[in-house]
Amino acid sequence: MKQKNIFFLTLSAVFIAIIAVMSFTPVGYLKIGIVEITLLVAPVVAGGILLGKWGGLLLGAAFGISSFLQCFGMSAFGATMLSINPVFTAIVCLLPRLALGFCAVWLFSALSKKNVPSPVSGALSFLCGSLLNTVLFVGLFVLLFGKTDYVASLMESTGAKNLLAFAAAFAGVNSLVEAAANAVLGAALTPVLLKLKKRARG
Repeated sequence: MKQKNIFFLTLSAVFIAIIAVMSFTPVGYLKIGIVEITLLVAPVVAGGILLGKWGGLLLGAAFGISSFLQCFGMSAFGATMLSINPVFTAIVCLLPRLALGFCAVWLFSALSKKNVPSPVSGALSFLCGSLLNTVLFVGLFVLLFGKTDYVASLMESTGAKNLLAFAAAFAGVNSLVEAAANAVLGAALTPVLLKLKKRARG
């Protein structure tokens, strides 16, 4: 039990450090217009595969907290949300990442129990984690900020006629590219992660 706890704590610290570095350097985010495509799904899901669902939840929380901290001057979009409603901003930043960390790893565990090959289960878990993060982030943003002047101005700039059209434009094709890239990464990384996990636990 002690060895298992050390394994969990050590790997958690490593992946939280990776998330922190990616969050506060250009490595973690690709900014295109008002949308920020995140590459932080990968360490959350990869770490969760090694650590389990609760590890995924912890890493998702680290991602969410780092995302919220971005709102304090590092992201113009986040800073604007924060100035409108700090509580709603925290919800938009945190909830999708918590769900991503837990659900993607739960899906991987469920697929593994069905003896789905690790490249396939990894690809699906990374893919679904990325899509879930995008859908929840955009959905919560529209739900909580949809009646603000800020969203009205964004709708005007994108030419969206209603909130549904705006949500689709806000997510954009870039989020699909992000999800596809995560799927490829998941297929390649997962067999390696499982070998490392098996070797670490003897």
